[in-house]
Amino acid sequence: MTTEAAPAPGPAPAASAGGILAGQTLLDRWLHISLVVLVIASVARYLQGHGLGDQAEVVLPGAAVLLIAYAAGRRLAGTAAVVWLAAVVACWTVLALIAPSFSWAAVPLVFLALRVLPFRWAVAVTVFLVAVVAVAWSRMTGLADPTVLLGPVCVAVLAVTTYRALERDAVTRRALLNELEAAQDEVADAERRAGVVAERARLSREIHDSVAQGLTSINLLLQAADQEWESRPADARGHVDQAATMARSSLDEARRVVRDLAPTELTGGSALATAVRQVADDVAATTGLSVPVHVHGDPHEVGGRVATAVVRTLRGALANVVEHAGATTAVVSLTFHEGGVALDVRDDGAGFEPAQLKETDGLRGHGLAGMRARARLLGGDLVIESAPGEGTVVAASFAAGQAASQGEERRG
Repeated sequence: MTTEAAPAPGPAPAASAGGILAGQTLLDRWLHISLVVLVIASVARYLQGHGLGDQAEVVLPGAAVLLIAYAAGRRLAGTAAVVWLAAVVACWTVLALIAPSFSWAAVPLVFLALRVLPFRWAVAVTVFLVAVVAVAWSRMTGLADPTVLLGPVCVAVLAVTTYRALERDAVTRRALLNELEAAQDEVADAERRAGVVAERARLSREIHDSVAQGLTSINLLLQAADQEWESRPADARGHVDQAATMARSSLDEARRVVRDLAPTELTGGSALATAVRQVADDVAATTGLSVPVHVHGDPHEVGGRVATAVVRTLRGALANVVEHAGATTAVVSLTFHEGGVALDVRDDGAGFEPAQLKETDGLRGHGLAGMRARARLLGGDLVIESAPGEGTVVAASFAAGQAASQGEERRG
């Protein structure tokens, strides 16, 4: 049939786009079968009633021409298909007016019109077919039977209306599917953008609390060495050695950030406690701040990412104390408990009003806000307690174990 070669449904309303039933392969097959069966049955019915006499010399060749014409044009498309349909309908009209039994072939012709023509033209052809059927049966019976006229009309109206509704539903579904696909693409783009933003924030926190803190310490050590270079050269050389050690440590941290790998030496609880003490000693040696460390509980495995987060949170908290608190002492408490680890940093500095601290600002740009975000990614939180003139307590908690580490990996 024509519609087998018709293009996929699209916005173009031309006749070449096919009708509302275009593209239905299964219906196309049964349409062929139905037309052939009904034409053959009509011929048999005519021969049964009239034999080879009367107008058999017209009916029999006409039926053959109808079948040949139908078979010859099944794969036509566009304007050629419209011309072909007109020829088939004309041939059928002659047969139906001569032998009303051919009126049954009007049923597949209605579907054929709905396959080939746009909806309005298909309706016009359907009206014509119904009129021919009514005229043919009225001529045969010799009277105007209202059932003969109204029956085919009702059947045609119901069929055409039904398929029109189905076509509109199909168009609506296609539009909804297109909108759904567009929405899914937008969601995917939004998720990718959110992932990029989250990754940038994570890298910003890691760089701030590792490389930036190391560079700050190196800068302070070199400034101290410069001031003591002539008066106390031994102490100045010691500061330079510490700066070199800090530079190597910062380089290692930078490599870990780039590789996004947790330092393996911090996976155990004892190693974490040692690393915390080392950070405290470095800050004390660099700044003169007293940083005693207290370890509570039984040190246990906490996971590499959690251990790294503890160390970097400590560096950020002590950096805040040095730069903003004006304190002389900062007490560090590392507490191991079932299912996690907690870090508290308490200083005796000037303090501040936590309510005035903006979540996005922190005291050091990425400082407190970055520490809080890191703790939450690892199943914990960060709490700040402070008041003007009463010092500050930064309390961070982390969920220990592989699950928390995987959670950060997925989000980070």
